[in-house]
Amino acid sequence: MTATGLLRERSQSGEARVETVELFYDLVFVFAITQLSHRLVHHPTIHGAIETGILFVAIWSSWVNTAWVTNWLDPNRRRVRFMLFALMAGGLVVSMSIPDAFAEKAVPFAIAYVAVELGRSAFTALALRRHDHGNYLNFIRILVWQALSGALWIAGAFDAEARLWLWAGAMALWTAGPAAFFFVPGLGRSSPEDWNVEAHHFAERCGLFIIIAFGESILATGDSFAEIEWTRPAAIAFLASFVGTVALWWTYFDIGAERASATFSHRDRRGRGQVARLAYTYLHIAIVGGIVVAAAAIQLVIAAPAGPIAPPAFAMTLAGPALFLAGTAAFKRVTGARWWPLSHLAGLAAIAALALAGRALQPFQLAVAVAAVLAAVAIWETLSLAPRLNRSAMDRP
Repeated sequence: MTATGLLRERSQSGEARVETVELFYDLVFVFAITQLSHRLVHHPTIHGAIETGILFVAIWSSWVNTAWVTNWLDPNRRRVRFMLFALMAGGLVVSMSIPDAFAEKAVPFAIAYVAVELGRSAFTALALRRHDHGNYLNFIRILVWQALSGALWIAGAFDAEARLWLWAGAMALWTAGPAAFFFVPGLGRSSPEDWNVEAHHFAERCGLFIIIAFGESILATGDSFAEIEWTRPAAIAFLASFVGTVALWWTYFDIGAERASATFSHRDRRGRGQVARLAYTYLHIAIVGGIVVAAAAIQLVIAAPAGPIAPPAFAMTLAGPALFLAGTAAFKRVTGARWWPLSHLAGLAAIAALALAGRALQPFQLAVAVAAVLAAVAIWETLSLAPRLNRSAMDRP
């Protein structure tokens, strides 16, 4: 054991690596994202969407909280690894409970979720106690907020009538914590200077979660098409779904993710903490949520590609890409863009036009229209920004 205990030792380059055990931990969330997408397909109502939205924010919060923790703690230390394995076990219970989390599996879902959140924060607080007093106090504050939120989760598990409101309150309370800097009477509030974030590691971890979400879109496309008769409308819907997923990936990763990581890395300590909180912890909720909704839409469209489009398929086919574009535009604006990406705003306007005039289209036709919009956004941004970025790279010493 070194003087830094369980904390990461920064490399000479200042960039912490993403370790294989972190990728192993992420496998639980491959399952969780699939469960969320399937739940949305099987509960295609406004009430079902609200329930799934609450569960999604809970799952995202659990993952991103671990990303924060492994930004400081060294996953190669055995005790940290065992902590991650324990979180995986709890996460599997949470994920298995998702389809019936608002019904007969509410109790195991809530107990496992609260245990994961409190256990992670308590372990981290103890690990930081002798080595990083500022962050130690941060995790004491976080434990207070999580205990309050956890009480609502547990109460909702045992009260079916009030469950939706109690769990919505629990999620709202927890997501408000970072915005309030986890203020606790007597302990004060956290300071951005205390959140010593390793920018490259944090950006890479969030990018890997985006890949997990895209994996569900690819699986939804392949599984849905494999299970039906390969008609012409179904084949077109399949191709449009694949092109749309590629366009979404391109829009996030081709320019935005790399530029955001570079900007993130060059901020001072306070600035890195603020970017990690706003751009990666909050704005990625819309980005990942958009991908999950788009994956659910793919399943509905490919299953019934021709004929009048059902309202749930219509809404999800448009809402998923719209959420993604809005979240990605805000993410790029916060992480270095001088203005809001015009291509993304144009894409949102085009989706809004489809919402007004697209009901006459068949499902596969709507999928083609949306894929065309997303491809246009990706191509527009690449053609408009690539020359500028190339010039900037040539100007560097």
